Amino acid sequence: MSDEERDAFLALGKPMRLSCLKPDGSPYIAVCWHDWHDGFFWLVPRERAKWGEYLERDGRLAFVVDEHQTMEKVIGEGVAELVERPNVGGDWVDVANRMALRYLGEDGPKYLIPTMQQPRWLFRFRPENVKTWQGVGWARRYWVEETGGPTYEEAHSG
Repeated sequence: MSDEERDAFLALGKPMRLSCLKPDGSPYIAVCWHDWHDGFFWLVPRERAKWGEYLERDGRLAFVVDEHQTMEKVIGEGVAELVERPNVGGDWVDVANRMALRYLGEDGPKYLIPTMQQPRWLFRFRPENVKTWQGVGWARRYWVEETGGPTYEEAHSG
């Protein structure tokens, strides 16, 4: 994907699958909303969400945002930066409103109203080692030539 295609894809409101590290070093996976804004992913976990605690302790993470029907995806890594510890009424509110609009449409912010007094974290991270994909063909880096089958070009000519 080009940068413009990636930005348009991330604006669609597809959930992020995020992997972070538990205190014992084992992986923890969460599915979450995200806000792709100004070159950062912004995340707003609820105060009691374990992955908020894990990211505060060790911000290293890996993620994927994908669409199973089209097989489009954005995959990468990052280091989450704690912007706000759990609070009520912090900067997370603007981010949560943008996410509610993206995921639920114009009435999305109404979803937040009953929970506005519930504390939330605010994290951000700039993605690294990003790979994007569109379609069902194999990436060239996976193709092994001279195996007796078609060449990469033959297999992907349409």
